[in-house]
Amino acid sequence: MVLPPAAQGALHRASRSARRLTMAAAAVALAAALVHLWPAVPAPGNTAAGAQLVNAVATVGMVGDVVSQVGGGCVAVSTLMGPGIDPHVYRASARDARDLQAADVIFYAGLSLEGQLSEVLERLAARRPTVAVSESAIPQDRLVRTDDQYGVDPHVWMDASLWALTVDVVRDALASLAPDCAEALAERAEAYRAELEALHRWILDSVATVPAGRRLLVTAHDAFTYYGLAYGLEVHGIQGISTEAEAGLADIRAVTDLVVERQVPAIFVESSINPRNIEAVRAAVRARGTDVAIGGELFSDALGAAGTWQGTYIGMLVHNTSTIVDALGGNVLPLPAALGDWAARFQVPLPVEPAGEER
Repeated sequence: MVLPPAAQGALHRASRSARRLTMAAAAVALAAALVHLWPAVPAPGNTAAGAQLVNAVATVGMVGDVVSQVGGGCVAVSTLMGPGIDPHVYRASARDARDLQAADVIFYAGLSLEGQLSEVLERLAARRPTVAVSESAIPQDRLVRTDDQYGVDPHVWMDASLWALTVDVVRDALASLAPDCAEALAERAEAYRAELEALHRWILDSVATVPAGRRLLVTAHDAFTYYGLAYGLEVHGIQGISTEAEAGLADIRAVTDLVVERQVPAIFVESSINPRNIEAVRAAVRARGTDVAIGGELFSDALGAAGTWQGTYIGMLVHNTSTIVDALGGNVLPLPAALGDWAARFQVPLPVEPAGEER
């Protein structure tokens, strides 16, 4: 029997709701199991030099990199979600459970970024030091409010000046577990904040070279609002803030109309999002007798490959900015001298201003 369209839609919505309930039940079950099995909080281990070594687990790479940069030799960091992983729909594994059980401290973004895993982390906070860095660091009046089920856009790392506020939260959490490292942690935190401030200024100046009529950023999902607000771009995502909500034909049509009417030169795929919606927009634009380029791949909810410059938080935003500015017709400026050590360490293929000549 073929159901009428209205009934088909109702069946689809019911099926999707059932899947959400199943995922929620799985998250609650995992949390309950972890809390039941959780041992007493162990003291951090010792480094060869006698300082306390903190075993930290981070959910996403952006958080993990802050912990690594601030912690230095006083912390061992592992990250649950690697390159290309979408945190909005991530489901915890048995290995994650083991890593969480072994942690001295857990760092996550919060603001509902981690989806169902957020419930697990909130429950585990009763038994382990657990820090929601975005929720702890970002003032309420700096958050972007939304009209979806989450109420807040969690992608705060897209604004380097906002993300710099997480540095002190991480420093304080690590210092409480490794007081012998407090001085070193403070020095590393100060140095890293200076790098992020220089990064912020470089993005501002680079995006400003894009012609005013072309400062329009079209991406696979709505992860770049903070970036647009901070750096002067009008942003449109095909999908919503969370990738749990699938894009429909109306979303594709609306973005296609925008690209054609505004003569957008390039649209962008994302490393953690299926490119089918961006490809659908491009095909629809072509069907309207014009064309739009794929400007490149951006990192939104995950860093690049570990060990590469794109696998760092600074590298994420340098890559994104270089890709966006170049595709929209601007000029990618030399990196500031404050990022010279970082660029040299990862052999970043961009020029660096000589010391003393920063803008």
